[in-house]
Amino acid sequence: MKTKLATLRENSLFLLPSVVLTLALGVYPLLWVLRYMFYDYPGYGEAIFVGLDNFRRLLGDSLFWESVRNTFVYAGGKLLLTIPLSLVLAVILNGKLRGRHALRAIYFMPTVISTAVISVVFYIIFNSYNGMVNQILMQWRIIGAPIEWLGPKHAMLTVVLVAVWGAVGNYMLLFLAGLQSIPNDLYESAEIDGANPTQKFWYITIPMLGPVMQMIVMLAVIASLKGYESIMVMTEGGPIGRTEVMYLYLYKLLFPVSTGSPVVQEFGYGSAVAFASAIIVGLVTVLYSYLSKKLSQTY
Repeated sequence: MKTKLATLRENSLFLLPSVVLTLALGVYPLLWVLRYMFYDYPGYGEAIFVGLDNFRRLLGDSLFWESVRNTFVYAGGKLLLTIPLSLVLAVILNGKLRGRHALRAIYFMPTVISTAVISVVFYIIFNSYNGMVNQILMQWRIIGAPIEWLGPKHAMLTVVLVAVWGAVGNYMLLFLAGLQSIPNDLYESAEIDGANPTQKFWYITIPMLGPVMQMIVMLAVIASLKGYESIMVMTEGGPIGRTEVMYLYLYKLLFPVSTGSPVVQEFGYGSAVAFASAIIVGLVTVLYSYLSKKLSQTY
């Protein structure tokens, strides 16, 4: 009995740092948000209880709902490009391609580079006046005048392309792990039956990747809806709010000085926006889980 009790105490001591960090960095901030979303609190002085006024303001906040729309446009564009491209790269690099190990490392490299650094580099590359992209396109006579890649017309497309470049290597690696778990016997049997590479891909690879693909798409959906870092560096949500997304709007409410916004911190209203944003992401995640489960049961 003493031995079991001593073992339990030792295990508790090992778990203590994790529990403390979880409470300090996870539970406490959540409780803080749940409290202050009912208050008017600029970050100093006394917090004034306002009840549901922050949520009434939220319902009529056109900037927030515009950021929600932009978030879904950004996430949809990123997903439509990232998932197929990651899968194609994984299939290619899973074969007997010369130098495939070096190529895997190269494609994965953007994942470990700072998002801020990547965004600054691409901001320079897509610069309207002396950016590399415009110079190359004009030298090849594809365009006759510089394109404003970060202007109102093309800003969303540009930030989506940058996000795809930064994420494709991560999901490629996950697809690659799924591909390597598929038994070779299935491909050999299909080859004996006369199946060509396209048929093997559609009737063996895709079905066998089903569980892995569900997980990858889930991770990609959540990351896309919550992403804002590269947009903050490249456009700060502009021009004229064309790339303002939910979590960037939230960031500006909590840390307005760093983004050029009016120097007015709104922790109370920001907490309400944070809660609403989390609800939206959660609803999308639940809906995707339900639909993917139904789809998997169908097949």
